[in-house]
Amino acid sequence: MMIRLSHWYKPPSVTVTKNLTRIPRRFYAGVRIHSVSTDTKMVMKTKGLIEGIFPDELKKILRSVASEWGDVVDDMDSLEVVPLKGAMTNEVFQINWPTKRGDVIRKLLIRIYGEGVEVFFKRDEEIRTFECMSKHGQGPKLLGRFEDGRVEEFIHARTLSAADLRDPEISALVAAKMREFHDLDMPGPRSVLLWSRMRDWLAEAKSLCTAKDAKKFHLDNLDEEIRMLEKWLSLDYQDIGFCHNDLQYGNIMMDEETRSITIIDYEYASYNPVAYDIANHFCEMVADYHSETPHVLDYSKYPDLEERYRFVHTYLSSSGSEPRKDEVERLVDDAEKYTLANHIFWGLWGIISGYVNKLDFDYLEYARQRFEQYWLRRTQLLESYVAHANGYVEDAT
Repeated sequence: MMIRLSHWYKPPSVTVTKNLTRIPRRFYAGVRIHSVSTDTKMVMKTKGLIEGIFPDELKKILRSVASEWGDVVDDMDSLEVVPLKGAMTNEVFQINWPTKRGDVIRKLLIRIYGEGVEVFFKRDEEIRTFECMSKHGQGPKLLGRFEDGRVEEFIHARTLSAADLRDPEISALVAAKMREFHDLDMPGPRSVLLWSRMRDWLAEAKSLCTAKDAKKFHLDNLDEEIRMLEKWLSLDYQDIGFCHNDLQYGNIMMDEETRSITIIDYEYASYNPVAYDIANHFCEMVADYHSETPHVLDYSKYPDLEERYRFVHTYLSSSGSEPRKDEVERLVDDAEKYTLANHIFWGLWGIISGYVNKLDFDYLEYARQRFEQYWLRRTQLLESYVAHANGYVEDAT
């Protein structure tokens, strides 16, 4: 079977940057960002697909999808394969399938799994989450699985921009969708994963870092910092939900006609305090991963108290009842405290990525900014806690 390979073209009004960050792991509607893959195993996996040689499992899935659609041409030689470059952990291909009408094209995605991602998340758990999300009607539908990847529904929507997160109307839609996401009944124990994951990443960072970088990032102090944060933030009343944990603008899509929001890419998703997920979203408002300096974070753009209050109020009221003022204030306050954990989380991610990732992005400078914010905000946010702890932890700036 011969498959036609199409070169990607840039649609009008789409800005393409030469830099790549952790932002989009999936690209829809022709949008891509250039990246360079150095994974030889991945190259071997995708070489056959590009040449039009599909594994038998994949052929069976495609025929099943074609049968369900009922209106695509039978000649599979007419399939157009469009590589969507830029995904950080996978290789993604858009399949354009002509219909019998001739003027309509059906689309789907083929995702080939990457290698070496186990340091950040477990692939089996990510696949399980995706399948469960698909059953819940969240994100793209799962159309089929084969040994090295899966076939997904193509979503006709646009990825949000950094500016979109500051639009009050769009922000309200995101807040309501986040609440819906947190309320999902997902498999596994409803236990907090944040702290154990941070400790695992700290151990990995220590094993990779030079002595100079370990000292620069205060890695020897972070065990105690994580222990202290866990003790301080593990509150009996806190709400535990299924959190995305990476809700930056590149992982949010919006249908322009219906204004419906879709949250995508669940690699880091797990049960966690919902205040942490909200904190992560607020922290992501300082980033613009499509700028000329995508690693630079502008903390002057961090949402002020009024904006945070509005987001949390919408989040809580989306369940159908008006929240009390003290409920809103408490969640706003808790989210602000959880920004400290978020800075350590993504700071460690940056350190590890700086040593193992070859993409054109200054991961270590990104990490430096996250840790800088941690130490700057730590004293203020922990003041009351430290005062009652009889000084068991000292300022380590």
